[in-house]
Amino acid sequence: MLGGTGVFDYINLLGTSLDAAATRNDIINNNLANVNTPEYKRKDIRFETELKSAFAKSGLDTVDARVKNLDLNELKPEIYTDYAELSYRYDGNNVDVNNENAILAKNQIKYNGMMTLLNKNFSQLMSVMK
Repeated sequence: MLGGTGVFDYINLLGTSLDAAATRNDIINNNLANVNTPEYKRKDIRFETELKSAFAKSGLDTVDARVKNLDLNELKPEIYTDYAELSYRYDGNNVDVNNENAILAKNQIKYNGMMTLLNKNFSQLMSVMK
């Protein structure tokens, strides 16, 4: 994973991705905290689409080249109101506890996977340094 790019390119990308996943976790918890707030609309963060767009913009073929040329400062994850025009209940709230818990579980699995990759990258670096 470290060959062909700067040694910290993947680590930096994983760090940024972990930050986005942590932000999503906070947003989901906020959604759950507001499940009984009239007129509250669920929020989420756009990160994956921003990352895909940045990769596509590069026009490069390999993942290594895309990661190497990715400018993490240009990634602007955006918190947005999801389905603002829809409500599941008469009070105007559109938070579904079951949906939020499923998204939270998916986000946690993604977060754990990225942490595993990050730890693996650091282990490889330590191995090389020895």
